[in-house]
Amino acid sequence: MRTPLLLASVAAACAVLPATALPAAADTSPSPRPTVGTAGTSFLTATTVEPGQPVRVPASTGDYLYWSFAAAAGQTGRIAVTVTLPPAASRHGAATYTIDVFDGLRRRQACTAGPQNATAAAGAASVRLRCTLRQVRAWAEPWADDPLPGTYYLRLAASGLPEQDLGLPIRADVRISAKDGDARPAGAELKAPLSPAVDPGATLAPGTAPSASPVNSAPKPAERVKGWFSWPSSRWWWTIGGGVLAAVMAVAGYSLTRHPRRWFSAPR
Repeated sequence: MRTPLLLASVAAACAVLPATALPAAADTSPSPRPTVGTAGTSFLTATTVEPGQPVRVPASTGDYLYWSFAAAAGQTGRIAVTVTLPPAASRHGAATYTIDVFDGLRRRQACTAGPQNATAAAGAASVRLRCTLRQVRAWAEPWADDPLPGTYYLRLAASGLPEQDLGLPIRADVRISAKDGDARPAGAELKAPLSPAVDPGATLAPGTAPSASPVNSAPKPAERVKGWFSWPSSRWWWTIGGGVLAAVMAVAGYSLTRHPRRWFSAPR
C-alpha cells in the first residue's frame, strides 16, 4: 500500500514543478524598440534615434523636423522618410520636401543614392525620400569633409508650397539603418610602388653591343664606406690641409688680439 502512495506523491510533485519554475524560464528575447513620436525643431533640440528604431511623428506643414543618430567607423547610414500629406481637398498646390544630413560640425553630408528631394503633386497622398550616406571613415585629413564617427543630424523640411497650406497636419515616418563594413577607405593599400625602382646600367662605348644581362654599376654600401676611409685618399689630404690652415689662422688671430700694441703702437 505504501508503493502506490509514494508514486502518487512523486507524480504530484512533478506536476507542480513546471508551474513553479515558469517565471525562471520566461522569454528573454529583446523587446521591440519603442516608436519615437517626437522631433526637434533645431540642432540643439534634435530627438535622438537609434539605428533601426521606428519613428512616426505628427507635425504641421512647414515645420523643420530634426533627429540625431550615432554612426561608428565603417558604417554606412541609410535613411528612408515617408511623409503622409493632408487630404488633397485641403491643399492648394504642390510642395517640395527635402532631407538633409549634417555631421557633428554642422557640415552637410552628400547622399550617394536615393531621391533626396521630392515634389508632391496637389493630388498626391504621400511622398517618399531616400538617402544613402558615404561610409564613415576612421580618420580623415583636416581639410577634408569625409564623414567621421560621431553624431549625425537629419532634417526634414518643406519648401515651395503655397502659403495657405502652412500649418496643415502631416505625418513623418522615418527609418534609419546602419550597415557595418570596413573602416579603411577605398584604395588604402598600395598594390604597386608609385615610382619604379632605380636600377642604372653600365655605360657602353660607341659600337659596343649590350650584354644579355644588365650590369649594375652602382657601388655597394660597403664599397662606398671603404673608399671614404681608404688611405691615401684625396679626402684625407683636404682634411689635413684644412686643419693646418685653421690652426695657422687661429694663432695669427690670437697674436693680433692679445698684443695689439706691438702692431699698431705709434713711435714716440
